[in-house]
Amino acid sequence: MAEGFTFADGAYNRHSERRVDDAFMDRLWTDPATRVLLVGGEHVSADADGLVWHSPDDVPAGDRLYLGTVDGAEHAAVLLDKVPDPARALRVAAHELSTAQARLGVHAVGVAQWHRTHPRCSRCGAPTAVAEGGHVRRCPECGAVHFPRTDPAVIMLITDDDDRALLGRRPDWPEGRFSTLAGFVEPGESLEDAVRRETLEETAVEVGEVSYAASQPWPFPSSLMLGFFGKARTTEVTVDGTETADARWFSREDVRRMTTSGELALPGSVSISRWLIERWYGAPLAGSWR
Repeated sequence: MAEGFTFADGAYNRHSERRVDDAFMDRLWTDPATRVLLVGGEHVSADADGLVWHSPDDVPAGDRLYLGTVDGAEHAAVLLDKVPDPARALRVAAHELSTAQARLGVHAVGVAQWHRTHPRCSRCGAPTAVAEGGHVRRCPECGAVHFPRTDPAVIMLITDDDDRALLGRRPDWPEGRFSTLAGFVEPGESLEDAVRRETLEETAVEVGEVSYAASQPWPFPSSLMLGFFGKARTTEVTVDGTETADARWFSREDVRRMTTSGELALPGSVSISRWLIERWYGAPLAGSWR
């Protein structure tokens, strides 16, 4: 288990076989004990205490999604254009959620984002219909079956021979905000090569050895973050100026001193980026942003 960042644990039984069981789905949506989450884009029904669950007879009309079973209770979601109050963005609410609740939320948001952006058949362009408990869209015209999309992205903590960490800042971030490097995997590319390519493109640093660390679902809108550690072959930094405005090598003492003084702000605990940095550092750190 990868501890220290949200959405990485809290697995539950999704019962994928029930998605095609019409009798079960009918019972699910008529049983007042079914717990239903309202979802719209990145927002979910939630308040300061966590996710807000509803009974099936107390929710607006919308596409239905079966999530699975947690502690004997069935969980589902209704997909809406906008979630009525109380509503919160999942990545903000996640800080207060249990692991199981966070995993249910990220499952629902991930599928909702896909439905929102893929209403038509990519083969013939016809409007598609939701099927199989919300996990499929079928085309009534050409018969194509479409499944939720997940885009793999690598996120990496690169170190040099002095065990310094390479951190970067995006152009739209304020001064002092740094994180690990990241980027999407391209077709025909291995994950390890994606780590090397993205690091080279953004910072001109060449990477040799790459080792897998952990993964994190990140449906904002549709990514799976695949975390790695990498060893640099070169140390001279030249940023691309497009995806990365600044990149520097940080020693552990640099990070300790700068996070304590407020000069350096790191990602919050919801992100695998923070986990990668603290794994390298060897202890929890101050100075985070959400």
